[in-house]
Amino acid sequence: MNLIIDGYNLLHVNRSLTRLNSVQLQWERNRLIDQISGYQKLKTCGITVVFDGWQGGWSTEKREKKGGIEVIFSRLEEKADEVIKRLAKEKGSGAIVITSDRDVSRFVERIGVAVIPSEQFREKLEVSANKFGENLEEEEEEKGIKKKGLSRRLSKKEKRARAALRKL
Repeated sequence: MNLIIDGYNLLHVNRSLTRLNSVQLQWERNRLIDQISGYQKLKTCGITVVFDGWQGGWSTEKREKKGGIEVIFSRLEEKADEVIKRLAKEKGSGAIVITSDRDVSRFVERIGVAVIPSEQFREKLEVSANKFGENLEEEEEEKGIKKKGLSRRLSKKEKRARAALRKL
């Protein structure tokens, strides 16, 4: 399983970071990477976090490893969304994209890659942070009324999303 995370999208869940200076923003990115690194230690999966570098970045894409996490900054004049789309295409159905960006979600779903909204993944991160060091095997039971008939079956998109969520 390979997670491709829209870094700033996840960072902005439940809060506004618009008034941060570059030092504060760097601190927030590092804190997010630390949280994701803790999650990775519990789940042992490949994780790539993609941040925008299109406004003030480098002329080439910048890649680095931090705490076992691959961190990518898009190159100047290229948005992180394009990098995420490219990575999803390369990794195929073995990947799960974490984003709440509608455009990215639609694109990766069309190529058969599961998408988890950033809000749901943020909850998983918080749970794993609370249980770090313990065995994190959450048993998520899908409770609901079972109905009969074809019209009530889950779509392929919904099945992929639920299966991906169970893997997290």
